[in-house]
Amino acid sequence: MTHPLRPVLEQVHPGSCPTELNFHCHTTCSDGSLQPEHLGRQALAIGLRHLAVTDHHSVEAHGPLQRWLVQQQDAGERVPTLWSGMEISCLLEGCLVHVLALGFELSSPDLAPYRQGQAAVGEALQAAEVRRRIHGAGGLALLAHPGRYRLPFARLIEAAVALGFDGAEAYYDYAMQPRWCPTPVVCDAIAAQLQRHGLLRSCGTDTHGLELYGR
Repeated sequence: MTHPLRPVLEQVHPGSCPTELNFHCHTTCSDGSLQPEHLGRQALAIGLRHLAVTDHHSVEAHGPLQRWLVQQQDAGERVPTLWSGMEISCLLEGCLVHVLALGFELSSPDLAPYRQGQAAVGEALQAAEVRRRIHGAGGLALLAHPGRYRLPFARLIEAAVALGFDGAEAYYDYAMQPRWCPTPVVCDAIAAQLQRHGLLRSCGTDTHGLELYGR
């Protein structure tokens, strides 16, 4: 069965974020500065169509944000589709990386080791196990910001491919500008590598501050 988020990610392009799609942002439920409802208010103002909050090892923001969005919808507002999300730390090729889990069952026991507010230990820290558990929870596993690690992104993406990852974050603002904009050369190279493998390309602002337009 095709994951319902897959058709959305298949349409991702360099201009999708931050005004249409945002699959990487944070709230006060991990290390962000925005309350879930405040993030939702900005998402409405921007006109986002699809949104996932990806707090580190937490899904606590999803419930309050979903309830707030339902209230706005009931009041006649056009609201974005909210997808479950979480950013998970793991080891890939011996390198500490982050994985975006998207569109999973929130209460799935498969992801219990990663909902504890901190990185898992032991076997659960390995990328292969993270991928297996995300899929077990019905979600998609995507390597976050591949160009931010100590190992080259090309090597890490190839390793993720071998482990059965669904894709990676293709469009990211590595320059961390005040207003989000994908970094051309590195993002184009990542997107091309993903396309060669037929993998999904995601995008997100990785917002930790008070403005959903930037990081």
